[in-house]
Amino acid sequence: MNPPTGAARQHTDTGTSAPVRLEGRDKVTGTARYAAEYAPDGRVYAWPIPATIARGKIVAIDCAIALAEPGALAVLTHENAPRLGETGDRTLAVLQTPQIAHRGQYIALAVAETLEAARATAAAVRVEYAPERHQVLPGPDHPDSYVLEEADDEAPEGWQRGDVEGAYAAAEIRIDAVYRIPALHNHPMEPHAATAHWADGQLVVHDSSQGAGWVRQTLSELFAMDRERITVVSEHVGGGFGSKGTTRPHAVLAAMAARHVGHPVTLALPRNQLAAVVGYRAATEQRLRIGAAADGRISALAHEAVSYHSTIGDFVEQAAKPARSMYASPHSRTSHRVGPLDVPPPSWMRAPGECSGMFALESAMDELAVACGLDPIELRIRNEPDRDPASGLPFSSRHLVECLREGARRFGWTPGPRRPGSRTDGRLLIGTGVAASTYPADIEPSEAEAHADASGNIRILLNATDIGTGARTILAQIAAEALDVPLDQVRIEIGSSDLPYAPIAGGSTGAASWGWAVHKAAAALAAQLADHNGPLSEAGLRVSVNTEDDVAARSAEYVRRSFGAQFAEVQVDRDTGETRLRRLLGVFAAGRILNARTARSQFVGAMTMGASMALLEHSTMDPAFGDHPERDLASYHVAVSADVPDIQAYWIEEEDPHLNPLGVKGIGEIGIVGTAAAVANAVYDATGVRVRTLPVRVESLLPNLGAR
Repeated sequence: MNPPTGAARQHTDTGTSAPVRLEGRDKVTGTARYAAEYAPDGRVYAWPIPATIARGKIVAIDCAIALAEPGALAVLTHENAPRLGETGDRTLAVLQTPQIAHRGQYIALAVAETLEAARATAAAVRVEYAPERHQVLPGPDHPDSYVLEEADDEAPEGWQRGDVEGAYAAAEIRIDAVYRIPALHNHPMEPHAATAHWADGQLVVHDSSQGAGWVRQTLSELFAMDRERITVVSEHVGGGFGSKGTTRPHAVLAAMAARHVGHPVTLALPRNQLAAVVGYRAATEQRLRIGAAADGRISALAHEAVSYHSTIGDFVEQAAKPARSMYASPHSRTSHRVGPLDVPPPSWMRAPGECSGMFALESAMDELAVACGLDPIELRIRNEPDRDPASGLPFSSRHLVECLREGARRFGWTPGPRRPGSRTDGRLLIGTGVAASTYPADIEPSEAEAHADASGNIRILLNATDIGTGARTILAQIAAEALDVPLDQVRIEIGSSDLPYAPIAGGSTGAASWGWAVHKAAAALAAQLADHNGPLSEAGLRVSVNTEDDVAARSAEYVRRSFGAQFAEVQVDRDTGETRLRRLLGVFAAGRILNARTARSQFVGAMTMGASMALLEHSTMDPAFGDHPERDLASYHVAVSADVPDIQAYWIEEEDPHLNPLGVKGIGEIGIVGTAAAVANAVYDATGVRVRTLPVRVESLLPNLGAR
């Protein structure tokens, strides 16, 4: 194995010296306003009405009783709603047709003077349907299923290198297992909401979105308007996890209703409707086959995923992709078999593809370690590639081995083969598990402006979005550092489509993309200030930059990814099968960390979400109902503080010169990748029971625990 690329050293900063969030006081005092909290004069409320069949057609809507409700203003349906223009996202063609593509699709919108009146008006609407036979369960025998064509290499049957079947058949050790993950749902603390207002031919929408610019572009297409006549504001966003990464129906409906009734309209989606209209992680069934020598060195790897998409959306959870680059294997194949179903459209959820795929891959690697009688960490190190196995290109930096070793040291990992059930605490079985993680380190072009006024204050403007990550704070830090001024001298203006273009807060690209533009603008402003003689005029100095050429000029000779390792300790009650997380620790190699305080928050939050996925989160598809019955936080369980009693995050100080001038990678998603596998592997170590279907449930453990 070649030495790792890029420089790295151990991280020791506890984060207490890092700047605090600039907007923190506003949030804890209630000064920060979210989308539904804007109240223009004359503001009224809307309440959406979802379809109650999974497929079919509306044959009649009776709104007479609804419109007689006190305070009722209007009921929008496909019969009277404004006509919308074409858009590439068919989920946004709301109230345009009587056809029903999935249960929960919005078919009407009630508007009234108060929120209570809007809800009552919606409840009084009567709808008659002509249902059609629907199909909502995926499977390889789906008549319309197909193997996703890989656009990057034009392989109609998936991606392949070498003779997988021959190498697998000849291997001394063979693992062949199927792993299943149910549909998982985004549940941000702030539900999806928008307040829309029309005035003098201008549309202003306060939207809970991860990208105000994207929403503006979509609305301009739907309402056939110039973008300059639309302003979308997403100043404060209470979480998104990908579900707010694209325009959602609520923003379109709020704008339609505001135009129809002539008042500003606020629409906040009820939580029990989110599962059907804001995207979710599609269920996957993944078959992993790994062939290896007795010493654990992999000779063949096949990762085949089966999933689905909606009939009105073609998003695919590409779970098998990470297996191409993670470990050295001369013979590899990945494929994704998918098919259209009459279900709500899946979409982005934190670390799409990698999160699902790495649960399966890292669980299979643990099974391989057991079969070879190897320590799971040593197995991964033996299969560490010196170049990207998929492309043959070098990694710009790859410090997975350091993460594994540093994590083992901090966690107190006991080296050697696993001995399931060997540790107990009374009737509790204790186990530890490890998994690796990876995520792309991508960058998108961005724009930024930097202003200096006569008093020396600095303003940085760009349409970035802070969804709770601390974006404001790190962007101000970048500008202050480039200008060599105190942090409190810098004012950050973000979260409005009227500001210079910036890509969405998603794909772990925010800090690297926005930060590059801010750094470039601030450096250019610093140069102008250095050349300027005498006091500034009242107008001050202004610099506007974009990084399109800079990003395009980056060398294509490197593969850029973040890496990490997660360690988990669990306890399983041998009598009841109840599983509890005792400890969770992660170590990451993710480029330069700009703010230790906010970075630790991101890592800890992501690992918490991964633990929640492993032990709690679960939804089902009801074949007759045509949707997910777990429609609120009482039935769809997510981790709370008591579920993660001890969680720690550390990182390797990684210097990667091939990223951007800041050496920054994204960190928002790497923490969730691998965590579920680490927890499930710990459950195996505790019990000897291999759980291949998430979440870890009593029903999976008890039948086998009784035999111990």
